[in-house]
Amino acid sequence: MRGRGFQGVQVSASRRSGATDELGPDEPGEPGGSDLLAALLDGMDAALCAFDADGVVTHWNREAERILGWTAAEAVGRHGFAGWAVRTADAEEVQARLMSAMRAPGRQVHEFALVIKGGGRVLVRTQSAAVRGPDGKPAGVYCAFSEVHAQIDLERSIALSEALFEDASWGVVLVDADLRPAVVNAHAARTLGVGRTAVLGRPLGELLAQGVEELEAALTHVLAEGAPPAPAEMWVTVRTPEGEKRRCWRSGFVRLASPLAEEPVPLGVGWLFEDVTEAKQGEQEASLLRFRTNQLHRAARAAAECEDPVEAATVHLDFALAGFADHALVDRVAGAPRAEGEERSVRLVRLAVTPAGAPGPSLLTGAAGLPVRYPEGHPALRCVERAGTVRADAGPAAAERTREWALERQWPGDAVHALCAVLRSRGRTLGVVTFLRGAGRSRFERSDAAYAEDVAARIATVLDLAEAVRGRSGE
Repeated sequence: MRGRGFQGVQVSASRRSGATDELGPDEPGEPGGSDLLAALLDGMDAALCAFDADGVVTHWNREAERILGWTAAEAVGRHGFAGWAVRTADAEEVQARLMSAMRAPGRQVHEFALVIKGGGRVLVRTQSAAVRGPDGKPAGVYCAFSEVHAQIDLERSIALSEALFEDASWGVVLVDADLRPAVVNAHAARTLGVGRTAVLGRPLGELLAQGVEELEAALTHVLAEGAPPAPAEMWVTVRTPEGEKRRCWRSGFVRLASPLAEEPVPLGVGWLFEDVTEAKQGEQEASLLRFRTNQLHRAARAAAECEDPVEAATVHLDFALAGFADHALVDRVAGAPRAEGEERSVRLVRLAVTPAGAPGPSLLTGAAGLPVRYPEGHPALRCVERAGTVRADAGPAAAERTREWALERQWPGDAVHALCAVLRSRGRTLGVVTFLRGAGRSRFERSDAAYAEDVAARIATVLDLAEAVRGRSGE
């Protein structure tokens, strides 16, 4: 918005009849002082008029003509506003308030209803001050005025800007054309983990460890094309003194252009953002929970149609893998199941495993009944001994070392993260189910462990049923 407010303008009041211009005599090859004064007055964004000590209008610029419709030729030389720019009933009061600025220090602000040339009225806000003569004594008054609604719009814009940068509960950053922060409010500085002045002029890459390319691309687009139609949600990693933090920001952008240029000149981008990390994480967790609940429901329905309980166990395993892990395997305890508190060496026999090559249903491998050669301290063995869930990770090792880590534990070579959940039914440990993830997935979290334990409980139930069925058939 191009503001039409005023900041206080002082001109020398002089009558048209033979008054000397204070701008100095005309110089050869240079514009005359009177021409320069006229150009300055007519180029102002605020309407301006001036009165001499007797209250006669001496100056009237084009903005005053635009607002009221009276030309300079019609206004200059009139005594006050009475009978033309102000209603006769109000003229005396308006003239007294304007001319009182000759005797008052500083500037005075008033609001008047002035009459436009067509007969209507417009409410203006005036700012008047004394004009001093060469001897330092008041020689007249200048009055700068603008329409009240335009002035209010300007004040609102200034007030909004100040409020955004002081009291806003979301981040506000002005980014210059070089994509560097130029102004930052307090909330944005706290979110970035640095002081307000420390942010200014720094490349965004120094503030963000991840997500800076996406943010800079959005800022560049706004500079070239304008604001996007809707806010954008961006995941970034912020560098803070406490370490890197993963955050999600809902961001809106507006292009800033100079109000003083004939053509829009981009000054930068206004970037407003709100931290919605907790809300997004909640949405993701709720979506994941719904998916996993549906998978358990579908697995239960499919397993109910299996005649062989062991086959039902592989059905549960296959449904659990979707979106959860890359590989899975089931090991049962060799011999009689371990009872609660029983101490004896554990031997595990591979019962089922997902195919190592092309995707497909899990394969039953327990016909031979040969124990799996797990080394001492293996996560699956610890899971059975503790009767609780165990997590294991290869750590930030090289690819070759990671492969060795997996093969030593009798797992597929691309396994990087493991989660072992115990199979328990009727107070006995029947075995362990192991879920494995590759390097492209994140490590198992506590929510993953809860899901794995739920799947393990279902698998344990059908394996216990399989033993009961075999026992009855043996009788």
